[in-house]
Parts: sequence; C-alpha cells; structure tokens
Amino acid sequence: MAVSTGTIPGAPAAPSLGRAGVSSRRRAFDLWWWVLSAIGLVLLIVPVVWVLAGVVANAVPNWSWSIFTETTTGIGGGLANTIVGTFVLLVGVGILAGVVGIGAGVFLAEVAPPGRLTGLLRGASEVLSGIPSIVFGYVGYVALVVGLHWGFSLLAALVVLSLLVVPYVAKSTELALGQVPLAYREGGEALGMSKTHVLRRVVLRSAIPGMATGLIFALAISVGETAPLLYTAGFSNDYPSDHLVHAAVPYLTYATFTFWNQPSTAVKALSYDSALLLVFLVLVLILASRLIVRLTQRYSPNRVGGGALPRRRATRRGLTAGALAPLDASAAPAERDGTSAA
Repeated sequence: MAVSTGTIPGAPAAPSLGRAGVSSRRRAFDLWWWVLSAIGLVLLIVPVVWVLAGVVANAVPNWSWSIFTETTTGIGGGLANTIVGTFVLLVGVGILAGVVGIGAGVFLAEVAPPGRLTGLLRGASEVLSGIPSIVFGYVGYVALVVGLHWGFSLLAALVVLSLLVVPYVAKSTELALGQVPLAYREGGEALGMSKTHVLRRVVLRSAIPGMATGLIFALAISVGETAPLLYTAGFSNDYPSDHLVHAAVPYLTYATFTFWNQPSTAVKALSYDSALLLVFLVLVLILASRLIVRLTQRYSPNRVGGGALPRRRATRRGLTAGALAPLDASAAPAERDGTSAA
C-alpha cells in the first residue's frame, strides 16, 4: 500500500530550516546575541584603554627615576615615602582583613548552623560592603582619630581600610568553601579524620585559589582608596614611622588626588607618576592572583585524575587520552576475573 506524504489539512506549516537544520529565526537570534555581546565587550574595554592611555600619556613625558629615591617636599621631590607607606598599608590590611575575613567566611560556611543567626551575619556583611568609603573615613575620624585620641596614624588607617574590605574576603572565602565537593568531607570522615582535621587538611586546601583571589582583590580595592585615608592617615613628607598612633602616613593616592591641583609643574607631574604607579600596582596584584590560582590548581576540585596532572600537561608528557579516561564499565568484569579484553 502506498503511504501518503501530504500534509494534514489545517495543520501549521513547519518552519523553514537552513543549513544543518537550524531555522533562520534561530540563526538571526544567535547573530544578534553575538553582536550584543561584542558591543558589551567593547564598552568594557574602551574605558579601560582610555584610562590607561591617559595615565601613560601624562606620566611618561615627565617621568624621572628619582621618584623612587627622593621623598616629597611640597614643591617637588619624589614619591619614595608614599611608595613605602602604601606597601605598609597593604601588608597591614592583608594581615587584618585576611585573618578576620577568612575567619568569618570559614565560620559562615563550615561552623555556623543554618538559621537566623547565619542569615543575619550574611546580611550584615552585605550591608557593610555597600557603605560608601567616605562614610568609613568619617566614622573612623570621629571614633578613632578624635574619640580614642589616636590622631592621624597607621593604626586608624588600617582599621578603617580593613573594615572596608573584610566583607569581600569573607564572601569569597564562603563561596570558595561552598564549591568544595561534599565527597571530600565524607571521604575524610570515612577515613577517621575529625571535622577540624578534614577542614584544615582537605577543604581549605581545595579552596585556596578562591580564597587567595578574594584577598588579593580586596588588597587591590584598598590600594586605590583615598577618602578613608584622608580622614585617618593624614599625610607626611617623611617615611612611615614605627609608631602605630600619633604619626601620619604617606600614601600614593594622596599624591594623585592632591598634587594634581597644585600650581607647580613638578608637583603636578608627581600626581601623574603616582597614578601610573597605582595602575601598575593593581595590575601586579591581578597577575599575582592569577599566578596563585595556577600554582594551587592541584588542590582544585576540578583537577583531572585526582590531582595528578592537568590533561594538557599530561598529554605533553606523553600520556595518552586513554590513560586519563576512566575504565569502561564493560571492561570492569574482565579485569576482576583477571582476563584481558583482547
């Protein structure tokens, strides 16, 4: 009997298909999606290139290597004291914000039971991350500089900057710990490890890339802050002293923000130089985070073959793809019987 291939009367017509069975409507939608993505990428890159080009174009013509050896004088000089002060602030913020932020993230992710307290702490952290930096500076000035009579000092600046970036460190730590597979914890407990030992030897090692990235990101935020330091650190034309209180601290963002408005050409050139140094320092921090992630990738939950070697590196060393692939299910009984599948 012959089979009729005609269409059913009244049925809607099938959509026209183009190459590889894809409708023209879907191809048009994909094209518009890629166009919008490209426009978004351009809108992201153009401001970055514009800022970098402007900083470099203004700093390079009057660049002098003496900025690394001379201190600021008010009418010129160099930026040696501000560079040292910036690194002192970075180290202090890294210690304070790292200890408090990582501790808070570990508590929220591994210790605190789900409930209202955990939700309240997370909400408070999110609110803290949304407070403007100048408000932190004002509160630090009223409470620390004036209230506790610390004056413009290193300790006041470190406390305010650490409070500013602690929420970022805590959130990144919590997210990094949340991405560690549950099987890691169950496997450690099955081997007889205590929860503290599993957390310290297994879970934290697997979360190192995310935790380190969050901490360095927080340092990059703190190195570009100006308003909190204007209220708490003040400024000094000398190198930072070893006193935690009653001693102003020099830093690069002050030179960028203040020296630009000075009538002296030499002082204005220092503002461009400090801006270039800040951009370079941020780039170094970003590259450091990438390097740390790469070096600690062997602890990542996504590693290949239980963490022995990444697939591309193993292939370069002569291992075939079959050596890295898991055994086929059909080959398992033969192996258990001691026979080969040949």
